[in-house]
Amino acid sequence: MSAPIKSVAFIGIGNMGWPMAANLVKAGFEVTVCDARPGHAAKFVTEVGGNAAAGPAEAAKGADCVVTIVPTSKQVADVAALIAPVLSKGALVIDMTSGQPGKTREIAADLAARGVAMIDAPVSGGVPRAKTGDLAIMVGGEDADLDRADPVLKAMGTSIHRCGGIGAGQAMKALNNLVSAGGFLMGIEALLIGQRFGLDAAKMVDVLNASSGMTNSSQKKFKQYVLSRRFDDGFGLKLMVKDLGIALEVGRETNTPTPFSALCRESWAASLAALGPGHNHTASAQLSEKMAGEILGGNK
Repeated sequence: MSAPIKSVAFIGIGNMGWPMAANLVKAGFEVTVCDARPGHAAKFVTEVGGNAAAGPAEAAKGADCVVTIVPTSKQVADVAALIAPVLSKGALVIDMTSGQPGKTREIAADLAARGVAMIDAPVSGGVPRAKTGDLAIMVGGEDADLDRADPVLKAMGTSIHRCGGIGAGQAMKALNNLVSAGGFLMGIEALLIGQRFGLDAAKMVDVLNASSGMTNSSQKKFKQYVLSRRFDDGFGLKLMVKDLGIALEVGRETNTPTPFSALCRESWAASLAALGPGHNHTASAQLSEKMAGEILGGNK
């Protein structure tokens, strides 16, 4: 039986990673962080605690567990190549990136040949729930590895869903975001139709939330980030497009027809092309507004 996890190397302390790593510190784990941005890890140590490392290999050396949460599976592969030589046999890698299931399986196989286990554990809930430790976590991997990872995951989330073998968590995350993305765009179009008809957009959101049209977007995004014109919930538009691409990739690999999903992905990609990099995903509402010649909330 593997020893319990005490030390964690946390690689990638961005919008999501920072509060997630902070919750591991609060839970009593010995946490060493690193990030691609110079000085960011040192800032974390000053404000939160733990230890800072100059790079992934330094962070991972001697760690019981390595958590990665970076933008893409390619970056996970790059990190894995750096840390594999310094990881002890029996170490566990938890990839919390919203990545490509096929690529994750390849990385896991390479690590397994060195005696290192890997699970995938992408998250849902955004920055607010990352801060409170209330994330939903979708995991894939061997049961024994998932059992060992449980205390680490429960320090960051309150809803842990075992989805299957390695890569299953990432497939579920991409499909979750596909459903979320479709609901968001449809809801925005409904609000625009209603406003042009003469309905109040904020009142429409209230009605949706009391009716069968309720979605995560109607509950947590429309008023908070669109009608408020804040567009700053912490999840980037570019990342949404990436996740939708992964969902369609899984669709192709399983020979599943996806006509509506393909249109949804193209709509989000059009928003990214029109708005440019650096925008929050809720800003995609602005493309719908531009096409309608209508700004939600009343100011044309």
